[in-house]
Amino acid sequence: MQTDGQLKTGRDVVVAALLGADEMGFATAPLVAAGCVMMRACHLNTCPVGIATQDPVLRERFAGKPEHIVNFFFFIAEEARAIMAQLGIARFDDLVGRVDLLDPDEAVSAWRARGVDLTAILHSPKVDAARPRRRTEAQKPALDDALDWQLIETARDAIDGGPPIAAEVRVANTNRTVGGLLSHTVTRAHGAAGLPEGTIRFTLHGSAGQSFGAWLAPGIELTLVGDANDYVGKGLSGGVLALRPPEGAGFRAEENVIAGNTVLYGATAGRAFFRGLAGERFAVRNSGAHSVVEGVGDHGCEYMTGGVVAVIGRTGRNFAAGMSGGIAYVLDEDGTFVTRCNPQLVALGPLEDDDATALRALVEEHELRTGSPVAARLLADWDATCAAFVKVMPNDYRRALEDGAVSTGGEGFYTRETEEAAA
Repeated sequence: MQTDGQLKTGRDVVVAALLGADEMGFATAPLVAAGCVMMRACHLNTCPVGIATQDPVLRERFAGKPEHIVNFFFFIAEEARAIMAQLGIARFDDLVGRVDLLDPDEAVSAWRARGVDLTAILHSPKVDAARPRRRTEAQKPALDDALDWQLIETARDAIDGGPPIAAEVRVANTNRTVGGLLSHTVTRAHGAAGLPEGTIRFTLHGSAGQSFGAWLAPGIELTLVGDANDYVGKGLSGGVLALRPPEGAGFRAEENVIAGNTVLYGATAGRAFFRGLAGERFAVRNSGAHSVVEGVGDHGCEYMTGGVVAVIGRTGRNFAAGMSGGIAYVLDEDGTFVTRCNPQLVALGPLEDDDATALRALVEEHELRTGSPVAARLLADWDATCAAFVKVMPNDYRRALEDGAVSTGGEGFYTRETEEAAA
């Protein structure tokens, strides 16, 4: 059992162990040890100590070192050891689950804490002394039956430098992080550059579990005919994802959800296409991936720092909250998008010529990979389509582009010509 949440001292560690925790997770306290002053302005790109910012001037102020955090945990350990000595406990393992060593504080001054009954939490069940109170057996390996082992075996020749491969596979929602181990294998063999585009292509049929296509490496393309759970494309690192419904589906894809929440979380490169709707927090913290989706829930492009997102459908509220980089193109046929966008860091405007060219390439690839009728409709009258799009761009990011301090990044788009060349 692991516990976390506002753990800051050795006493906190001891109390957590006495309540049954085998592991403790720290977050805020080590961040402070690294120099954070808790300004709580991480989303504004103005961190005064250079931690949560893209501003090179502010980043120069960061003075934290790994040794600061290591030293902090030494102090935590020393305090925990001192308390254990007072309790007469020699080993940490013997501390776990000893709720009999805890007593509630009767002199409670806070009115909210008065009257809280801790009897159930501090109850020590009568069990055989030989039975352990802590973890004594490791969890069963979670990856032994992963679908990726089958994908790796199928793609072995291509990974080893052989010809490109294409195959079809069934997938179920119990298959999580499909593509993660495959990407690890490719990266170990070829480094971060991966393989040439289209070297490994898998078409998967069914409902994929969480984190489908996570950390997908360059050269790998996963096409899912079905739907997927949360975190599709988490940490996408150069691969290509395409999600579409089965042929002959009895519903309109653009009106139904095909991927869950927090899609493309922390993606750094690659492309992703969704013929259907995605849930909340689409492309949160995306820093480099290019994507097309036919509608998103609330908080789309939250904390986004790079990349390009094209939404060819309706968005939820609070779009672009904390967005400090990248570009979003949003179809706004009814003119109401401005009421759902968070204007704190971004400005809205029409498409320029370069925007129209980049957007068209994305929409064409979306139509090619997913067969989207929405994309086909937009491409059929492109002049009217461009007039209906709104460009969402962070103000600071625009200034950085104008000053030449950052680059939008050059993603190569997939066209019918590249498909024929790959074939």
